[in-house]
Amino acid sequence: MLSHRKMLACSLLIMLTLIGSIGSGYAIVRQLKIPNSETVVYPIELAVDDHVLIQFTVLGQSTNTLYFSLTSPNGTVRDFGKIGNCHFTFVCTAKGNYLLNFNNTDLDEKSVTLDFEIEHYIFDMPQMLFMTLLIAVVCVGGVAVFIMLSKKP
Repeated sequence: MLSHRKMLACSLLIMLTLIGSIGSGYAIVRQLKIPNSETVVYPIELAVDDHVLIQFTVLGQSTNTLYFSLTSPNGTVRDFGKIGNCHFTFVCTAKGNYLLNFNNTDLDEKSVTLDFEIEHYIFDMPQMLFMTLLIAVVCVGGVAVFIMLSKKP
């Protein structure tokens, strides 16, 4: 039977590991207003091997479209043209700020509902799966050490 101190130490270790794994992936929804004849730039900080999903919908009085482009940290620009709905996924190849450029060339203000999800990867595994496997290995190792160090009759 485990003593109370050992149980407390194990519980504390597991809680700290779980707390450390929070924030490994996240989704964000933003409502952007794009004034007429202006460009709004929305930055996203990414790390190498992050998997990113970008979705947005444009609403306007006359048309539901605007010009959209994505600029990577190395200066590469991917131009999507004039669109109203976008669903785009990519894997980040360079660390840094990626810029979402919304350019409204119409005479009315546009409303953009932006939704993006970022999932961090470690060794080609989602970070949450990696942390779960790490916790399982540590727990099994702890049980094995406990069994090896227990008194034998």
